[in-house]
Amino acid sequence: MCSKKKVYAFDFDGTLTTRDTFIEFIRYARGSRALVLALLRYSPLLVLMKLRLYPNWRAKQRLFSHFFAGMRLDQFNSVCRDFAADRRHLLRPKAMQTLQGLVADGAHVLIVSASMENWVRPFFDDSVSISGTQIEDTHGIITGRLRSRNCYGAEKVERIKAHFPQRDSYYLIAYGDSRGDKEMLNYADERHYKPFR
Repeated sequence: MCSKKKVYAFDFDGTLTTRDTFIEFIRYARGSRALVLALLRYSPLLVLMKLRLYPNWRAKQRLFSHFFAGMRLDQFNSVCRDFAADRRHLLRPKAMQTLQGLVADGAHVLIVSASMENWVRPFFDDSVSISGTQIEDTHGIITGRLRSRNCYGAEKVERIKAHFPQRDSYYLIAYGDSRGDKEMLNYADERHYKPFR
């Protein structure tokens, strides 16, 4: 029996949700037509990204900037809250049942997501810690750039270390579903790949 405290780290998109919320958020905030036109415009970069010839974070930043650069941060955050309230059906019921059970038991739960913290945070109450990609603003206006590293791949491990630095003091259980979760899953003592499908 493990006597160490347990820390649970969850990926968000695809693990706790049924689909990628970056695309869903853009569709919600700007409409399907605008999304399709932008995907067509940036399709060469997206293909290069899939081929690993163009950085994931840079493609994300270009797309994010296209839609939200120049927007007031408070207005953006209001849309994020509305999105979380209106799109709760994106959450996997079995995943949320598991997560809520852990929270009820007093467990340390951290969601580590490549999505922007701004729209991940409103899906959860303060009993759940969130570490996601952070956006830059200047005087309350979104610049379109990322303020943090894209929380993907090895960066997820760095975020876990930032929240829980004494690695030998806890037992880490991680949940993920994609290539972006590989390093986090490898870092964990116990790993669950696509557990809620």
